[in-house]
Amino acid sequence: MPRYVEPLFRPPSEARSLIFQITIGCSQNSCSFCGMYKGKRFRLKPVDEVRAEIAAIPPQYRSRVDRVFLADGDAVVYPVDGLASILDALSATFPRLARVGAYASPNSLTTKSAAELVLLREKGLRILYFGLESGDDDTLKNVNKGFDAATMAELALKARRAGMKLSVTAILGLAGRERSLDHARATADWVNRVNPEYFSLLTLFHRHNDDFIRALRQCSRRNLMLEAREIVSVLNPSRTILRSNHVSNFLNLAGSYPKDRQRLISDVDRALERAALVPGFLDGVPEYGEEYY
Repeated sequence: MPRYVEPLFRPPSEARSLIFQITIGCSQNSCSFCGMYKGKRFRLKPVDEVRAEIAAIPPQYRSRVDRVFLADGDAVVYPVDGLASILDALSATFPRLARVGAYASPNSLTTKSAAELVLLREKGLRILYFGLESGDDDTLKNVNKGFDAATMAELALKARRAGMKLSVTAILGLAGRERSLDHARATADWVNRVNPEYFSLLTLFHRHNDDFIRALRQCSRRNLMLEAREIVSVLNPSRTILRSNHVSNFLNLAGSYPKDRQRLISDVDRALERAALVPGFLDGVPEYGEEYY
């Protein structure tokens, strides 16, 4: 059975997936806003160890597995021969396996050629979860992302051209009050360029990032809702599903572009109207945090 080095994270859409941890931590573990893997030192789990964990799944359960998620933070950084071997073992073990997913940092995508991504896609790696965070270069520099928006767009488009589905995430409030709307507009423009299949919004929250948050003039709920409104207004991709259903969000949005664009704008406007009826609510700063990890 899989042996996990905690904490273990996965996207909300992978809740039903069987998880194999093929890397420990994140190879790009320098983003100042992110506390997911600060307690881990990055390393690769050996191929033979991963294949043994796959083989250890009892035969009576194998036919129930239709999705697998490869953890930790950017499993795509795994050397291509080893990753291909792991994907082969998954396909041979789980007869109903429909797709394999993984986080893909910008750094991890620099380690794979277009042809290698095509190979991995053919072996079952079908969806990559890509942390954009912001399309605004000033914000990216401030959070120590390590890549500018244009470079990340080219890396994401390389994955898309290889046939990978992309689920992109951005973070409301990441730029603070001063650059809130710049961050929103640039992020929406980036999504319009790349046209990922999925685009999700999180809200900045406390998790081993107190120094970063203390240095930021945090957004109020009003700022965050206006930031979200700017994003859904500027967004105009050809075919993208939008979600803001992460636990950090107090404003839940769901729709498809371009079909639901106007309805999503109206949803934010109605939410702002309702929130204004609660004294002090819009002026407050969200305080959600995760202490354990």
